[in-house]
Amino acid sequence: MDSQLFDFRDSAGSLLLILDRRDDPITPLLTQWTYQAMVHELLGIHNNRVSLKGAPNVKKDMEEVVLSLSDQFFETNMFSNFGDLGEAIKELLDSYQKLQHSNKQIQSIEDMRDFVENFPHFKQFATNVSKHVAIVGELARLVDTHKLLDISQLEQELSCTNDHANQVEEVKAKVMSETTSRVDAVRLVLLYALRYETHGSNQIVALKRLLRDRGVSDLDVKLVDHMLAYAGATKRGGDLFGEHNLISKSLKLATRAVKGVQNVYTQHKPLLQELLEQVAKGKLKDNQYPFLGMGNSRDRPRDVIVFIVGGATFEEAAAVHRINQAGAGINVVLGGSSVHNSKTFLAELTGLGGGSSGAFPVHGFAANQPF
Repeated sequence: MDSQLFDFRDSAGSLLLILDRRDDPITPLLTQWTYQAMVHELLGIHNNRVSLKGAPNVKKDMEEVVLSLSDQFFETNMFSNFGDLGEAIKELLDSYQKLQHSNKQIQSIEDMRDFVENFPHFKQFATNVSKHVAIVGELARLVDTHKLLDISQLEQELSCTNDHANQVEEVKAKVMSETTSRVDAVRLVLLYALRYETHGSNQIVALKRLLRDRGVSDLDVKLVDHMLAYAGATKRGGDLFGEHNLISKSLKLATRAVKGVQNVYTQHKPLLQELLEQVAKGKLKDNQYPFLGMGNSRDRPRDVIVFIVGGATFEEAAAVHRINQAGAGINVVLGGSSVHNSKTFLAELTGLGGGSSGAFPVHGFAANQPF
């Protein structure tokens, strides 16, 4: 174990921030677009292992692969978005082809010796190339098969903007579309319910009826009720949608109007990111996050340990990475009782609700598959 891992020097400069998953139920429901988060959402990462078994055009020796920080390509690109990832894969392939070409030019004893000495590295490099090409290829196939670009755009609009009249019609259309999988339809209705639970004209009941018309079981339709009982407006702390603070809401709208949105698929920022920005400025609210210990919450810590009861996500891990890289004056370590994707989050929610049909697939993986 690294002896400095938990060496936080001066305890007065350290903060343990304990959060509840119910305060941000949005993040684990969203389609992800960074490499590590996408892999976990669409394929699942279990003990650093990813199963590609059953995926088309995947060789037998690639049916189970390992993603870890000892893999230089993964370490470099784990937080890269899907578009940049395509370019990175192309560069990786180009490097491999150059190395392969140089190995063919063996014309002397010295060339043979160099080849033998470098062969283990070449073999490992070849395996890594095959692994990432297989993973990214399968991710691209699933994105296309499940029309996730369209689904994700609506998810982002539901999580970031308030436009009930248009969004309810878009959700209805997606729920009834044969190109929308049942689990994606349920996720959209869950996002709608969380956003518009308190809206006077919400159509949560009508959307649950449409889910049943699509063949979603009654037990799985009840996930909507379970979600609101678990993390509805009266259960959450904080300001998930930025509606309570008029100044904050106005600033967000003004910023979006002036700067525009660089990527419609990554508009959403986890609540954790906003909280850490408040911590860095010494502005975390005592009434929402009571403080215990020496000093007060206005003190700016150097080191922050975040633990999310109910599970963290890789989107939140990416947000922590950005904050650490930005030099905000704090060093953040993230932990949680589990690492959720939408599948594990819905499975846990089902357990809280007392049962499941057991037939709720997430892109080919059963909802009750062990994490």
